[in-house]
This record gives sequence, structure tokens and C-alpha cells, in this order.
Amino acid sequence: MAVIAIDLLSASLTSAALGNSGKVLFKETKSIDGLKGNEVSNLIKNQITKILHLFKNRPIQIKSAGISVPGIYYSRTGCVWAPNIEGWDNYPLKQDMKSLLIEQNLHVKIANKRTCYILGEMWLGAAQNTKNAIYLSIGKGIGAGIMIDGNILHGLNDGVGAVGWLSLSTKFDPVYKSKGCFEYLASSSGIIKSVEEAIKKPGYKGKLKQKDISRLTILDIFEAYKAKDPIARKVLLQTQKYWGIVVANLISLFNPELIILGGSLFGPAQQFIGAISEEASKWAQPLFSENVKIVGSQLGTNVGLIGAGHLAMRKL
Repeated sequence: MAVIAIDLLSASLTSAALGNSGKVLFKETKSIDGLKGNEVSNLIKNQITKILHLFKNRPIQIKSAGISVPGIYYSRTGCVWAPNIEGWDNYPLKQDMKSLLIEQNLHVKIANKRTCYILGEMWLGAAQNTKNAIYLSIGKGIGAGIMIDGNILHGLNDGVGAVGWLSLSTKFDPVYKSKGCFEYLASSSGIIKSVEEAIKKPGYKGKLKQKDISRLTILDIFEAYKAKDPIARKVLLQTQKYWGIVVANLISLFNPELIILGGSLFGPAQQFIGAISEEASKWAQPLFSENVKIVGSQLGTNVGLIGAGHLAMRKL
């Protein structure tokens, strides 16, 4: 038996067939650049149909599919809020997928990426045999999948884990309204913004001065940090503190046994996990801090795909 897993990002769609042990039997990634509204939905259906056709004459039954989506999946309405995909401010994805049940006898389950991240780590990653774990994803965006007492938390509007909106300042800036204070300061785009602003100041002669500021990447900054560039070091050291404070808040709020750091920045920021743990221990509830482990993701960029596959295999 196998399942279909779909991992939708703001710029790409990865589809796969996974065996019941998680083995990848087929995998393909396509860009969704330029697609909007039902064009993205149609691509999802086309990829699912393609995989069903590929396995049609094999002795492997595929009866379900799981879809991981960015933003918020409203379980009551079956709609998705994904502001980085044009036309997906309240897109009726579940309704679109009903044709697969009618035409292919395929059951489709949908969940937001935060849920799929913790599901993936619970199935094949760092959270195996764990009932209280948090997956903190830090990349261009920031979010957390939260499992407490074996249950994945969802909330009134299926929005639990929107930690990008946590405050790290007493001074409000209107820009925080759209993406959140934590995400504005400590996501990959936040790091790049801080470095760009510092480079423009007079007197800087470090490694990053040689770069085209308009094309500066997060990897450029990590390379400069390794070369002891003063601006890269200052920004990343400050960012480690932000990450540590938020980890501490999650520890104090949820009393987990495990916090998993993932997303595109972990990645290159794996080297900072010790420093993040040390910073978190300063701020967190002391007893809770003693009993939590802070680790990097074991599944890397496949975590959403693996989580979508596990979603297809289980009932939430």
C-alpha cells in the first residue's frame, strides 16, 4: 500500500508516492511561478492523477492523498488562506479535490504546513515516541507545529502556531501587522534586511561590501559570518538571541519535552543550536527548561512532504 503526498510552497509544488514505511517511490517538483487561483489547484490534481496512472498496473494500492498547504487551512470550510499565492485568500481547495473521490475513489486530506511538519517528525524524524513536541520552522516565514499530550493543536481558526506574530519589542511598528514582529526581525528576509541597512552606513569595509546589495542572499551572510565579517556577526548573534527568547516562550507556555528547529535556515543555522539553547535557558521556566531537548530537524526540506504522507495514513 502507498499514499500520495503533496507539499505546496509559495513558489513550488512537490508531489510524491510514499510507501507505508515512508520510502519515496516517486517524487517530482514543479514551479508554480506565474500560476494563480484554480491553476495551482489544477496542477495539484494533475500531479495526483499522474501518480495514480504511474502506479495503475503495479501491485500497490493508492487510496488516499495528503496535501500540505502554506498559511491556514480552515477545516470547517475546506478553504485555504495562503497570501503568497495569488487568488488563495480563501480558496475552496477541498471542494476542488472532491472530483478525485468521484473519479478516482481517492480520499484527500488537507492540513497546514505547521501540522504536517510535526506529523512528519513524529512519523520518521526527531519526534518519534514523543507526545509533547514543537516543530519551529524558520525560513522566509516562521511558524510552529505543536503536539501536546499526543494531540496536535489547531485552535478556533486552525491558526495555532502563528509564532511569527510573537512580540520581541515594546515599541509597535505598523509593519508588524502584516507579518509579525518575530518574523520581521528574525526570518531570513528579516536578517537580510538588517544586514542591508547596516552595509549602507558609512565606514563599513567588510566582506559583504563586495556584494550587490540587491542580490544579497542568506547564504552570503552565513559565509560572511564564517569569515568574521563584523556586520554578519552582529546581526546573526542578535538573531540567535531572538530565536532563543522565542524558544524560551514556547517552553514556558507548553512544557514540551522536545523542540525541533527546522525550516530553510536550519540548514546553515544548525551551528547555533547550542547558543539558542543557552539563551532559552535564561528566559524559560527553570523546571521546564531542564527537561526539554532542543534539536535540529532530521527530515530537512522533506519534512512537509513526509508529514503530508503521514496525514494521508491517519485520522487527525
